[in-house]
Amino acid sequence: MNAVINVQHLKKTFNKEAALQDVSFTIQKGEIFGFLGPSGSGKTTTIKILTAQTEETAGDVLLFGRPANEMKQSNNRKRFGILTDNSGLYTRLSIEENLLLFSNLYQLPKSAVKEALDFVNLYADRKKKISQLSKGMMQRVTLARAIMHKPELLFLDEPTSALDPVNTQHIYNGLRKLNEMGTTIFLTTHDMSEAEILCDRVAFLHKGKIRAIGAPKDLKKEFGDESITVELKNGACEVIQTGQQDAEKLFHWMQSNEVSRIYTNEPTLGNIFMQITGSDLV
Repeated sequence: MNAVINVQHLKKTFNKEAALQDVSFTIQKGEIFGFLGPSGSGKTTTIKILTAQTEETAGDVLLFGRPANEMKQSNNRKRFGILTDNSGLYTRLSIEENLLLFSNLYQLPKSAVKEALDFVNLYADRKKKISQLSKGMMQRVTLARAIMHKPELLFLDEPTSALDPVNTQHIYNGLRKLNEMGTTIFLTTHDMSEAEILCDRVAFLHKGKIRAIGAPKDLKKEFGDESITVELKNGACEVIQTGQQDAEKLFHWMQSNEVSRIYTNEPTLGNIFMQITGSDLV
């Protein structure tokens, strides 16, 4: 597989304060990669370095095998899309007019605007001015702009933070389709459930350092235990371990028709984050 992003020993300091400390990771073509952590952990700083909005203090940052700062060149800009908290939309223009301007910049057909609006469930609202939009609608417009040219690499910084559950699910479905078409996605979020739903692999970032990295199912296995909970019909809940002794208990309950339900005690990504850092997600 080809590494779309290759970051080695990345460091970034602001006024002698380290925002990122010796961060290393790679992202392969076609992955949805989650960069997880609380506010202030360095997620947005990482995206700004990867998209050449700011320079690293030290380390190597490659996109498509080339230094990240080369992404500023016009022939490379079409290769990626980005959604951040800085919208850059023209407030006096409508949603559709904003996207038409962007489509002209990238020499896209008008049909690309409708596809993007359908992607974010905003086609019916296309004539509304940006100044009239809620924060959630603004978020969806900037996402439409980011995906309109079907980039090879998509950076999403907290993409559903202001969205209701219905539109969040709509965006999830669209991102999966975009990924199936070949777009690699770099997603930052502090929403652990979002990461579990979307990501092939995740990295936990805390105080500027990666504390763990891997596929969600592998991390759950690594940080979880091998116990299961048995809920009995009398209302009691019993936690048992895998092994012969507890297997005999389970067999007895099953044989006596005492079991109401059984479930594994698998940790969530939020549980794992707490275990790694001892911090709450804020």
